Amino acid sequence: MDKELICELVRNNLDRLDPAQLLHNRLYLVLRQVILDGQLHGGEQLPSTRLLCKELNLGRNTVVRAYEQLLIEGYLEGRTGSGSYVSEALSGRKNFASPKRLIGTRREGLSRRGNQIASHATSSAIQRGAFIPGVPDTEQFPFSTWKRLYTKHLNRESGRFLDYSGGGYGPLKSAIAEYLGVARLMSCHPQQVLILNGSHQALDLCARMLCDVGDRAWIEEPGYWGARNVLRASGLTTVPIPLDDKGIAPAAQDWETPPRLIYVSPSSQYPTGTVLSLERRLELLEGADRTGAWIIEDDYDNEQRYDNRAVASLFGLASRQRVIYQGTFSKVLFPGLRLAYLVLPEDLVEAFQIGNSELYRGGRLIEQAVLAEFIAEGHFTAYIKKMRSVYRERRDVMRAEMESHLGGALSLSGGHAGLQLLYCFTEEVDDAMVASDALSKGLIVRPLSMYYQDKDLVRNGMNLGYGGVPVERIRSAVPMLAQVVEERIQATRRSRLAR
Repeated sequence: MDKELICELVRNNLDRLDPAQLLHNRLYLVLRQVILDGQLHGGEQLPSTRLLCKELNLGRNTVVRAYEQLLIEGYLEGRTGSGSYVSEALSGRKNFASPKRLIGTRREGLSRRGNQIASHATSSAIQRGAFIPGVPDTEQFPFSTWKRLYTKHLNRESGRFLDYSGGGYGPLKSAIAEYLGVARLMSCHPQQVLILNGSHQALDLCARMLCDVGDRAWIEEPGYWGARNVLRASGLTTVPIPLDDKGIAPAAQDWETPPRLIYVSPSSQYPTGTVLSLERRLELLEGADRTGAWIIEDDYDNEQRYDNRAVASLFGLASRQRVIYQGTFSKVLFPGLRLAYLVLPEDLVEAFQIGNSELYRGGRLIEQAVLAEFIAEGHFTAYIKKMRSVYRERRDVMRAEMESHLGGALSLSGGHAGLQLLYCFTEEVDDAMVASDALSKGLIVRPLSMYYQDKDLVRNGMNLGYGGVPVERIRSAVPMLAQVVEERIQATRRSRLAR
């Protein structure tokens, strides 16, 4: 195929991909697909990086990175002094893009558990852009410092970091225990800290070690859909407990059929931002002690707190060890780190270490060692302080822009901590339709209705993230969102009048 035609083919397909993806990833996906579709054949030469840059108005690094990835994966082969060619190994092969289906429907071969997980999945394939909630800004992370520490540990006694870990790297557990003692007023021994690969794994371990299939787990309503799905996948019956302005509010009749687990986010409830009152905390602790329930305290938002009011942990308040504290570094540092931790009651430590080893195996010791030193050298607290200022500015700009453009249509909830703001509609609006309309304009909106299990309790609104969105982008994107919301409100009013 002529080089200019290849450029045109790539251009047409590039425009169809999600603009929130990194450009070099989009280019890689397009080139891979046209090769798999057979539009480019084995042995066919690709345009030079210089030509592709010129024709598509792309930076050279973007094209080079896409070509390099295709070379690594074997789709392309380089010929010295001649350029890049589609791999000869792909000659004569067909139907890459449309393999013969082995089952009749997408989920026909799944177990009941697998079908439930797939049917209730609510995570977004897009994890960047305005206004995806719960995503930090990774552009300002001190990667040079992280790289220095990583290289240091990789070059020094690296062999000991290549084995399984028995519950976590000792210095990191000590650093976490010390940090929690200062930041969260928690008294715990490093031995009580268990390092895991992400908060979902931590919650899954709690469910498997403390519950049997069919046991009841209370969750906040509305609440974090990820926790709900993990608990369901572990075979538990999730029971939504409504919130009020003091936090989770179980009624007397709820305690008559007590749960085995109570999952709460007391310092900054997700997605509402509500802080669990002292009165409600004491009631929850007393109820758990009386019924034998275990409380899982998810505290991932606490580092991003903007009003300088430290909120004591439920774990630190408990007079008896019925609380398991869960924290994560993925939201504070960067999502790909995938390191979380549990602080366990002393009586559970040994069993949980065995369970973790049997079910998942421990690992990522190099990352744990780097993180331990990152904390010990003061980089962790310095980065939190820096980003708290960045996020506070973005939150303030977000609130001001939303008030300016949509003040009468929305009411704000929370905003004292975290990386997102929750807005409820002041009149009837289908928030799922708002999210769909916004997506067509390149904006990611999480409808509040998706955070509910009990559809009779649903309120409509929007959960909007600002953590990974620069101030300039907030100012340009909010008017676009406002237009979407206003159009949907007007359409809803017309529909209501026509009934």
